[in-house]
Amino acid sequence: MSETQVPQAGRQEIMAALATCRRGFWCVALFTAAINILMLSPALYMLQVYDRVLPSGNLMTLTMLTLMIVGLLLFLGLMEWVRSGLVIRLGAQLDMRLNARVFDAAFGTNLKTGNVLAGQALNDLTSLRQFATGSALFAFFDAPWFPLYLLVVYLLHPWLGVLATLGAALLLALAWLNLRLSQPLLERAGKVALHASQRANGQLRQAEAIEAMGMLQTLRQRWRCRHAEFLHLQSRGSERMALITSLTRTLRLALQSLMLGCGALLAVNGDITSGMMIAGSILIGRVLGPIDQLIGSWKQWLAAREAWQRLQVLLAANPPQPERLPLPAPQGHLRVEQLTITAPGGRQPILMQLQFALAAGTVLGVIGASGSGKTQLMKQLVGVQKPLSGSVRLDDAEIHQWDKTALGPHIGYLPQDIQLFAGTLAENIARFGEVDADSVVLAAQMAGIHALILRLPQGYDTVLGEGGSGLSGGQRQRVALARALYGLPALVVLDEPNANLDKEGEAALQQAILTLKEKGKSVVLVTHKPAILAITDRLLVLSGGRMQHEGPSAEVLKKLPGMAGAPTSGAVTPIGAGRHGGFNVGYTAVSPRVRAEGK
Repeated sequence: MSETQVPQAGRQEIMAALATCRRGFWCVALFTAAINILMLSPALYMLQVYDRVLPSGNLMTLTMLTLMIVGLLLFLGLMEWVRSGLVIRLGAQLDMRLNARVFDAAFGTNLKTGNVLAGQALNDLTSLRQFATGSALFAFFDAPWFPLYLLVVYLLHPWLGVLATLGAALLLALAWLNLRLSQPLLERAGKVALHASQRANGQLRQAEAIEAMGMLQTLRQRWRCRHAEFLHLQSRGSERMALITSLTRTLRLALQSLMLGCGALLAVNGDITSGMMIAGSILIGRVLGPIDQLIGSWKQWLAAREAWQRLQVLLAANPPQPERLPLPAPQGHLRVEQLTITAPGGRQPILMQLQFALAAGTVLGVIGASGSGKTQLMKQLVGVQKPLSGSVRLDDAEIHQWDKTALGPHIGYLPQDIQLFAGTLAENIARFGEVDADSVVLAAQMAGIHALILRLPQGYDTVLGEGGSGLSGGQRQRVALARALYGLPALVVLDEPNANLDKEGEAALQQAILTLKEKGKSVVLVTHKPAILAITDRLLVLSGGRMQHEGPSAEVLKKLPGMAGAPTSGAVTPIGAGRHGGFNVGYTAVSPRVRAEGK
């Protein structure tokens, strides 16, 4: 898809959402027409007062005219109130049409690129809604009606119309000049501000590391440099816009005075009445008002347009997923075929031509050097990312053919980076679905955290902060493990599940893996610990971007170099390969004692 086609696809999607509000926008247009026609009433009232009431001194006529204008103005106020309410509802309706889609697209971008700040899209949607419900939108609706007021001015006298036309042309020229002078600077300022904000948010999430290592001053200085660039660009753009706005207001006041003076001259010569003179001075304000409003709302319009463009690109890059045909619940048979994968957002393969198969109830251990692609492989197995080529099949169905909502309960995943969410412990373990108390307790028991939870004042109803704040690293890992085990899924993928566990936690993990195996569930895990490797059925060794060994655990261990000199402590030790510090296979074999246990 070309660069021009990508935003176009997103534009069509947004326009389709707008099309569902077409009737509402037509209603707004009709109310706008009525409001602008009623706006003529003050000028007509002044015309009648000066030309009829004052010469005749008829108080009854004045009374009736006053009652009529009061009634019309009350009706005008009612119409404006209804129009505002209608626009607010349309903005909410448009938001409801798009918010789920934008949320999914932002999630997809985060998933594909690792950009945790993709939530900016939700702010963009809010910006569009606020623009649609604010005064800036009314300026666009009112602008097409200024020719009506201009026509009425021409009807009063052609010279008054010529003056009003010249004034409108000058204001339009200033509006164009405002666009040319301020738009590039404000657009650049917006991009710089967004980048600086994203950097700052990412850094502030690492507050503890920043404080411990004294990095605050350096990072703050970097942010201030970007922020200073934003302030410079915004100030220049805003100063230019302020200059044009001041010129516009000065010109508008001058034109109103000139209109009154020209009208007075025509009235003295007997070409128009004094009422026409006053009406002309009022109508010139209605002619120039919408243009003045457009110039005043230019910054809002630019912000809304940038949000619109970002949403177009986001939606086009993350097309809606088609509905999947429901498949039977998986049994846990896993097959990887010629799998080649890259890092998120990268193009260089980090693993190539992987091929292996697991029967249901098999435990596969994955070992390899740091950076060998173990974590990326785990993500591929659960369908988090798409491969460059090849496939991962669960019960013969390609992993991305499954409906994620339907497949989710049958997949257990413990990522290397533990991610808990704000909510109760029970909700986190139950994956924020309907809480099945028995399944929650069983998962917690298997993860070895049930007793710890019961010691908390609120037990399973204990509320966690964002990211699982309030728990230690080991406790967070056990809760995440319980979440992965919830419902005894057919396939459980564990990435470094014992990274933060103590001996008690490791024992619970080993027992959980054995329980899953007994129940016919497939387990794939990355670990360095020989005690965990000892209970695996098969081992997969990654090295140099390829699968070096794969097979029964005992056979693979025999093939690993360094057996004779393996440490007797049972530790799994990285092999340093010569002068360049690389790794031949990633890890030495475990000690003979552990290897015997693996048999």
